[in-house]
Amino acid sequence: MQKTLTDNIEEHAIPLTHENDLDLLVEKIGNAKIVLLGEASHGTSEFYQIRAEISKKLIQEKGFTIIAVEGDWPSCMEVTRYIKGYDQRYESAKHALQSFNRWPTWMWANEEIADFAEWLKDHNSSLPDRQKTGFYGLDVYSLWESMEEVVDYLEEIQSPDLELAKKAFTCFEPFNRNNEKYAVASAIYSEGCVEEVTKLLTQIRRNKEQYEDGEESGLSLRVNALVMANAERYYSSMVLNDEQSWNIRDLHMVEALKEILDFFGSDSKVIIWEHNTHVGDARATNMIDNGTINVGQVIRERNNPDDVYIVGFGTHSGTVIAADEWGVNMEVKDVPPAMPGSWEDMMHRTGPYNKMLFFNDENRPLFSEIIGHRAIGVVYNPAYERYGNYVPSVMAERYDAFIHVDRSNALRPLILQQVRV
Repeated sequence: MQKTLTDNIEEHAIPLTHENDLDLLVEKIGNAKIVLLGEASHGTSEFYQIRAEISKKLIQEKGFTIIAVEGDWPSCMEVTRYIKGYDQRYESAKHALQSFNRWPTWMWANEEIADFAEWLKDHNSSLPDRQKTGFYGLDVYSLWESMEEVVDYLEEIQSPDLELAKKAFTCFEPFNRNNEKYAVASAIYSEGCVEEVTKLLTQIRRNKEQYEDGEESGLSLRVNALVMANAERYYSSMVLNDEQSWNIRDLHMVEALKEILDFFGSDSKVIIWEHNTHVGDARATNMIDNGTINVGQVIRERNNPDDVYIVGFGTHSGTVIAADEWGVNMEVKDVPPAMPGSWEDMMHRTGPYNKMLFFNDENRPLFSEIIGHRAIGVVYNPAYERYGNYVPSVMAERYDAFIHVDRSNALRPLILQQVRV
């Protein structure tokens, strides 16, 4: 009798009952230098906790020193300054996480990240700077914050590039930090600032050696300038072409990662924390049908296969932090039982417990069918999830391993009232 998908899951899945069970995952990761850890939502506590435990093991046992996340560079850099001891202003990780003051703040300003950041600070305390682990943001959204960082830094050191930076800043000033207003002006009326930000980025890269003055200031300057250039492209394209803006964003994240690796050296090891939709290879989903790429795909394409390891995450039911629409206050929402026939439903059918599944050359054919795989964003309506929250996927090609949390719980935010969109 031919085995069913649930038969194959039951045969190959391994219970995940204790953090020590993750040792097997670390063993499977082998000598990979880029490990991508996904999440099926931006508001599930267990995803953050398990990624933290995996990261701790990789840092301690395999020498990983870079955590790169789906967050803004300026805010994440404040966490790095705290955990590496560059800045004594912060009394605690929770204090440093106050820098995440742009919606959705709960993604990084939460108890789970605070606990992990305190562990990182303690781990770093006895190490030389080059061996300390940092926490870096790869995302493209921080146009205004990155612009301020660039101007402030160049002004502080009295750089001759300051005038170019001020010119770019002046170009954006009429839009009053309003991304949508800038997007319309740039895309429809051709009143954008692409020339200014491109010139600035080119000049900063040309004068790279002038900005290596310790505490990663030069790296921060280059990435913030890169954010300015790519954020301008992102907002200019988002009005007219969603697919293009998605690709600009994910390619920016890859480019920002390259800046980090160039700074620390090609032998550096990095752990990436992002949503499954970014880390799970887009070629194994319906994203490829409309020309959409993602971080996981590009990193696999540009690196030796043995150097890259991708872990997806999912849950059958529980609670999650999300919002009804973009920019409004977060709330705890119920995650209903997974849709019948979905990947999460199949994982649950084999037993209502947490488990890991590893894909390899021998078992990949057993998990080669296209199946719906749940994805929850910062905006989420459980009543309508069957109409847009399941991504058709070939799971064995999308990931190298999968972690299933059967019943999950909402993230624990530090800030209940969002202060700026």
